[in-house]
Amino acid sequence: MNSSRSLALVSLFAALLAVFGLIPKIDLPLGVPITLQTLGVMLAGCMLGPKRALQAVTLFLCAVALGLPLLSGGRGGLGVFLAPSTGYLLGWPFGALVTGWVMSKLPSSTPNRAAISAFFASGLGGLMVVHAFGVVGLVRIANLTWTQAFFGTLVFVPGDLIKCLVCAMVVQTIARGVPDWHFGGRALK
Repeated sequence: MNSSRSLALVSLFAALLAVFGLIPKIDLPLGVPITLQTLGVMLAGCMLGPKRALQAVTLFLCAVALGLPLLSGGRGGLGVFLAPSTGYLLGWPFGALVTGWVMSKLPSSTPNRAAISAFFASGLGGLMVVHAFGVVGLVRIANLTWTQAFFGTLVFVPGDLIKCLVCAMVVQTIARGVPDWHFGGRALK
């Protein structure tokens, strides 16, 4: 893949994360909102592969750190990295990386196989990895116990499983419409 196409895809998925931030957040007592942006993390991993997904999410978080109000609810700036949701935000790049790596190892030769692989990859990276970082953030920043943080993060799991399903459906649709797409970054240099 040439560098200009790679740069365009990384920028496109960073922008997609920003677009998902336009959907209003749902605030929870934990101090961590429910947003659609985790779906962007999952899609980046499945569609771009580990390296470019990591780049896209990191680019997005750098823009947020510079003060652009790209997070759900119009949040941005360094202050968002000192809130209870910090662990989740810092988990996004790692979630995208793991999602992309797992997707690159799973079969995607047919649209249905690609969809099943995307569901599994996004569940492992976009859900489990991101939540593991989220729990650590809740313990460190919100001063919750490990048990409170673990059970507190469970409130997000049903919605995140729906996001995994949506990610799988998008991947299946792309696999049908663009059969030569390299899911998980396969065959990309």
